[in-house]
Amino acid sequence: MNTSEPAGRPGSETPSGRDGTEKLNWIDRRREKIRAEIERNRRGDHKVPTWVLAAALVLIVGGWLALVLLLG
Repeated sequence: MNTSEPAGRPGSETPSGRDGTEKLNWIDRRREKIRAEIERNRRGDHKVPTWVLAAALVLIVGGWLALVLLLG
């Protein structure tokens, strides 16, 4: 039988000695950053246009395939 208390119970302390509010604040900040990024993407405020990213991907994959075919 296990006599130790589970870590997720209310009122129990985390190993660092804090009550877990810092972790919740970190999670809330992270969620807010994700929400803000999604809103920017929906508005079209991209830092790099999608076609540039697609072209870079094609160049990388094409270069890798050329390397494999020429050396393999």
